[in-house]
Amino acid sequence: MPCFDHLTFENHYSQLPDCFYSKVTPQALENPRLVSVNARVADLLDLDPDDQAGIQAVTAGQHVPADADPLAMVYAGHQFGVYVPRLGDGRTLLLGEVRNHQGKKWDLHLKGSGHTPYSRQGDGRAVLRSSIREYLCSEAMYGLGIPTTRALCLVDSDTPVQREKMERGAAILRVAQSHVRFGSFEYFYYRNKHAELKQLADFVIAEHFPAFVNEADCYERFYHEVVKRTAEMIAQWQAVGFCHGVMNTDNMSILGLTLDYGPFGFMEAFDAGHICNHSDFQGRYAFNQQPDIGYWNCACLGQALSPLFNNNVNVIKGVLAQYPDAFAKTYSLLIRQKAGLAVSQKNDSRLFDKLFTLMQKSKTDYTLFFRRLCDYEPDGDNALLRDLFVDRDAFDRWCKDYGVRLSAESGSVSERRRAMQQVNPKYVLRNYMAQIAIDQTEAGDYGEVDNLLALLSDPYAEWPEQEAYAGLPPDWGASLEVSCSS
Repeated sequence: MPCFDHLTFENHYSQLPDCFYSKVTPQALENPRLVSVNARVADLLDLDPDDQAGIQAVTAGQHVPADADPLAMVYAGHQFGVYVPRLGDGRTLLLGEVRNHQGKKWDLHLKGSGHTPYSRQGDGRAVLRSSIREYLCSEAMYGLGIPTTRALCLVDSDTPVQREKMERGAAILRVAQSHVRFGSFEYFYYRNKHAELKQLADFVIAEHFPAFVNEADCYERFYHEVVKRTAEMIAQWQAVGFCHGVMNTDNMSILGLTLDYGPFGFMEAFDAGHICNHSDFQGRYAFNQQPDIGYWNCACLGQALSPLFNNNVNVIKGVLAQYPDAFAKTYSLLIRQKAGLAVSQKNDSRLFDKLFTLMQKSKTDYTLFFRRLCDYEPDGDNALLRDLFVDRDAFDRWCKDYGVRLSAESGSVSERRRAMQQVNPKYVLRNYMAQIAIDQTEAGDYGEVDNLLALLSDPYAEWPEQEAYAGLPPDWGASLEVSCSS
């Protein structure tokens, strides 16, 4: 039986009226080559990861599964703060929705599948370099325990794609429980199509929040859940030093998933105002702006949902008021865990403020610092930690305060170390690591993609043979730039 054809397709989204999408058939890639299959995602879908020919054929657009119903979803969005009334899946397709043997339903979303009615002046393709970055980073985020879309596989091809230069087209098959976005609701709100807005909300609630169905306050409860999930997700980003780069409302998942990996980056030399997107000239989506942008985006969603609240702005304000608390509660818990602090004390924020000020001045590597902090010895010289700071005396003073704070904690040093190693990753997808995989794949060597996929799926482990990836990035890695071009 051809790959995917044995799956149970349900395709609930395509049962909505056609104003929600356009039916589109994938456009096949030229001479496709399977680069990698994520066996862990294959298992979610009840697929055999060894059926490489079948997986490649579907992802390359050469075979549409028998019961699939491919479509491009329409949505709008605020892009860099400016409302754009019609966006949509310009280079992606919802191939179909399948339910696995455990009863869980998954969207199969092709990215790089060709032109759609929403491509505008684009070609509907994705290039190899951006596809590698999303394929690896989505699994890296999953390995870190952060809500995210994932990807089944990565396919290379000979399809020419013009960007700043001529590049090779590629595709991934993205997997998530939903690809509905904040912008999906904005599209119908700003077109004054409130019946369709309600229909979309009822659909999402029935599919993903069934406990709210038939409740008098179902829309308010739904909005509250989205706001809470968004705040908690962004708190997780901040705790691991992840920069999304393009937090437009059309890139915000209604389920609080990290969605649409473009010019992302993990913090290296700590800079609270770090801008990972070379195209973000104003710094709208800088690292320290992400929590506030999350709030702003949730406010945009609230505005779009307002007809469902009888335009009662107090409902929107009441739900939004919970965002700062949800973010602060989650972030505070995570950052204390990273420092080995099991209980909260009133001066903890001052301790962390001093730390981040020191890290900012020294451009201390974010991931490396917290991993080395796991080995902090109250009576030791902590030389490996000190080496990450320019002002060693200032760090020694902070270290003394930190030691005093730890003395208020119960448990042994070894217990604290083990707990910290479970929340401070040793490995993240640094830009230079992705670039190595890109360079090797473009040269025809696909091994590094699978190597990094395995490493990033378990980022808290030691991986002795991968120790080089746990250290400071090479000098050439600091000059890498990423932008919205893909």
